[in-house]
Amino acid sequence: MKGHNPLLAGLAGRCPNCGEGPLFSGFLKVAARCEACGYDLAKADSGDGPAVFVILIAGFLACFGALFTQFSFDPPVWLTMVIWLPITLFLCLGLLRPFKGVMLAAQFANRASEARHDGEH
Repeated sequence: MKGHNPLLAGLAGRCPNCGEGPLFSGFLKVAARCEACGYDLAKADSGDGPAVFVILIAGFLACFGALFTQFSFDPPVWLTMVIWLPITLFLCLGLLRPFKGVMLAAQFANRASEARHDGEH
């Protein structure tokens, strides 16, 4: 599809090249090839980038929420943990796949896989 935004495609879990085929073959496993356009997705690697962003964002939201709950309503600590530990888990799992898709799409958009690794500048 011409004119699509690769970052939005990555956020939606779609191929950054065409915006049509699925980017993932599992929850976080990147598909080897795009089913729609045949683009080679196997060389894409997001590293630890998505996990870092998820830790920072979900950690802030969960810590702020837990502290706000604790200081505003003063529930027992066990109740705060029963509420906020699952919320933290769902936040992390919910954000990880979209962030990984965006990081992979950013590599595609900036042609990071074509960067030289032989030391020449």
